[in-house]
Amino acid sequence: MADLAEEEMDNPTFRSDTVLSDVHLHCPSKRHLMVRLNAVGQPVFLSYFKLLWSTEDLASGKHVREITAGREQQSRSGDELCDKDRSNVKEEGELNSEGVEALLDDDGDLEVVRRPRSASDLQAEDLLRDIVCPVILMKGKEDAFEDEEQECTYSDVVKIEHTMATPLEDVGKQVWRAAFLLADHILFQRDTFRGCCVLELGGGTGITSIIMGAVAKRVYCTDVGEDLLAMCEQNVALNKHLMEPGGGEIKVKELDWLKDEFCTDPEAPYSWSEEEIADLLDHCSVIMAADVFYDDDLTDALFRTLYRITHNLRNSCTVYLALEKRLNFTLRHMDVTCEAYSHFRNTLNDLENLQDGKMKYTVEHIKPDFCQFLVYERIEQL
Repeated sequence: MADLAEEEMDNPTFRSDTVLSDVHLHCPSKRHLMVRLNAVGQPVFLSYFKLLWSTEDLASGKHVREITAGREQQSRSGDELCDKDRSNVKEEGELNSEGVEALLDDDGDLEVVRRPRSASDLQAEDLLRDIVCPVILMKGKEDAFEDEEQECTYSDVVKIEHTMATPLEDVGKQVWRAAFLLADHILFQRDTFRGCCVLELGGGTGITSIIMGAVAKRVYCTDVGEDLLAMCEQNVALNKHLMEPGGGEIKVKELDWLKDEFCTDPEAPYSWSEEEIADLLDHCSVIMAADVFYDDDLTDALFRTLYRITHNLRNSCTVYLALEKRLNFTLRHMDVTCEAYSHFRNTLNDLENLQDGKMKYTVEHIKPDFCQFLVYERIEQL
């Protein structure tokens, strides 16, 4: 396997339909190990994503503003230190009666007095993205992966297996920014989700469900494809340390938007039991989806599924949708457009304006100005 993997990575092939997410390349101080090839021969990597919050903080219910205030206080103390340093520099470097000669060295060159680095500078530097190259796990070096596993058992790390480049139909195997944005919102509003039963549509690698599992009672993380669901289940197992303090549970299930019913075949992997379907319909109060609006047909299918499930829920629920607006130049328009986002907005408007006498939907935009709890690049298109 290692020889095949080495050959694949030495000779990467990017076809016209290859899609690449760069989220995993911005993980400070953590390597990316290729751990295996999946069922279709794609290299699977393990990345470590830094949580700017420990599970102890999640379990204790400490409010966000308490930690934020602590950071602001640290920043202010750094600024005070900086002001003090500037004062010292001014006292030492002020022009004396001889003029600029006081700032010249023995050769007559001007000596530039640089501002000392403050604590706030060092703290900000920790949050800068550090582009990291993948490390391939070679034959005979299996112990390297074991060392990495031992190093990353801390409560402030999310471990995710994923691929790095896939055809469009396999993009769920990658990690996308909108999943992090939704995870940030979950942590920011965690008291809202505490004890909830949650359904995620198009869960992919499972990272958003994993974060939700740290605060909610039960999460049904759904997608299609046995290979993808197996990867998602593996990621849930890798991050059980996040769920254990709060007693959360994550169930990985198949949910095909192109089908009208839940898969209940007991012989099929990741199928639903009658008890699980009943639990979902009786208790689900939150539905979420992140970065699943990239294909118009799939967007239509998702909204049909969304309507069907919410129509059958016993209680009202809140749906959280996160996405990244991706601008593309199209020959059809000879201009930069965002067609997938435009179709999403139109479909969302249709749902809000729906008048069938059975369901009522209201839409609210959430500004993404809440705190950031995961290390990633939060761009304005999110």
